[in-house]
Amino acid sequence: MEIVGRNKEQEILRQCYESGKPELVAVYGRRRVGKTWLVRQFFNDSFDFYMTGVYLGSREEQLALFNKQLNKYSKSYFPVVGNWFDAFDQLKTYLSHSRKKRLVVFIDELPWLDTQRSRFKTAFEYFWNSWGAAQERLMLVVCGSATTWMIGNLIGDKGGLYNRITRSMHLAPFSLNETELYLKSKKMVMSRFQMAETYMAVGGIPYYLSLLNPSLSPTQNIDELFFAKDAPLATEYDFLFRSLFKESGLYKSVVEAISSKNKGLTQKEIKEALHIGNSGKLSDVLNNLCKCDIISKYYAFGKVERDALFQITDPYIHFYLTFVRNSKGRDEHRWSNMLDNPTRRAWCGYAFEQVCLLHIPQIKQKLGITGVLTDVCSWNSRTEDSCEQIDMIIDRRDNVINLCEIKFSKAPYEITRNYLERLYERLEAFRNKTSTRKALHITMITACGLKRNTYSTEIQNEIELDDLFVP
Repeated sequence: MEIVGRNKEQEILRQCYESGKPELVAVYGRRRVGKTWLVRQFFNDSFDFYMTGVYLGSREEQLALFNKQLNKYSKSYFPVVGNWFDAFDQLKTYLSHSRKKRLVVFIDELPWLDTQRSRFKTAFEYFWNSWGAAQERLMLVVCGSATTWMIGNLIGDKGGLYNRITRSMHLAPFSLNETELYLKSKKMVMSRFQMAETYMAVGGIPYYLSLLNPSLSPTQNIDELFFAKDAPLATEYDFLFRSLFKESGLYKSVVEAISSKNKGLTQKEIKEALHIGNSGKLSDVLNNLCKCDIISKYYAFGKVERDALFQITDPYIHFYLTFVRNSKGRDEHRWSNMLDNPTRRAWCGYAFEQVCLLHIPQIKQKLGITGVLTDVCSWNSRTEDSCEQIDMIIDRRDNVINLCEIKFSKAPYEITRNYLERLYERLEAFRNKTSTRKALHITMITACGLKRNTYSTEIQNEIELDDLFVP
């Protein structure tokens, strides 16, 4: 099957394959994001050796599987050994006798092989440093969903593998453009509005998108994925955290605390909510969650590091915590029955904001500022009499600030006289509170554009859903 999207990643793999030198390539990213699929499809499963770690497998089980794959690819007999040093020595013996010009070895879910007291990492270091790094024919690709392990023990290792990774590749979820290409390849008939709604629930995770049934409507598909009997994504949440983090309970607690407020929480607020005494530990947890594309760190305009907000940016996790966690299977058609529900409308507004934050390059392209240095942040101001908030601010080096209002509606959004007055009040409040001298541009980001009237002409910049679908 043809690979959809991932053009940059395919080019990296091609360059490494054709480099003519030893390559140690690390591919990492969130579970279900398509790491294994990309590598296997790019090489058409034509590996000189391939194995995958087993979740919670013992050292003996992992070594037995390694041996089984070694015998399969070598078409020889190697006995099962009791440690990873001997196992990698057997792999070295087999590869040394190959006459191929380029040797491609793929070890998937590498972190799962590093079981307690197995000394896997030490043996892997020795294999590469003592032999692999000198083999011009060898391209070794390693992959893992446990992003914290991949970064801490491999890519950012300060020991035996320091600076040994020749290329690292973070595989992010699909953008809206890649999602559209993927859904079309599956013969899914959807409007872009429906694609966006689906994306807001499951994100750009290829595996989740692969579960969509072309014969069902987007609403019916959400019911089937989350609320029907044995719904496949109703139980994904717990396993997602278990597969990514050793202390999965702590990580879930942090994520669930952050999800309690759409605006997000500061590190201090998270610490107080969970009664966590060790700030260093919490910092590590937050950094790891960011690296796994589960949360993002944003700064309020003009604020310092300690005031940074953490928000849930993984659409699946936000949808699960909002609608699925406490549903207890009471309504198998819950999503269909919530079409006009206020909770669903509120979720749509927040979820669309997060989609916009995930597509800043597309927004900058529409604004014609692709090459301009920018900071993206939020802003709110509370007084005894009022509370002013701006959904998203794009602070530009060219002395312009885009004050972005984000609206998700099924029809063109109408700018009324009262709403326009509120926008200008907000603009002036922002100018007065921040004392900025930059030009302020009111920018509307909508799902279906603006309804043309006298007041819509007052908006400096308009961005529509279609603009977020560009490559």
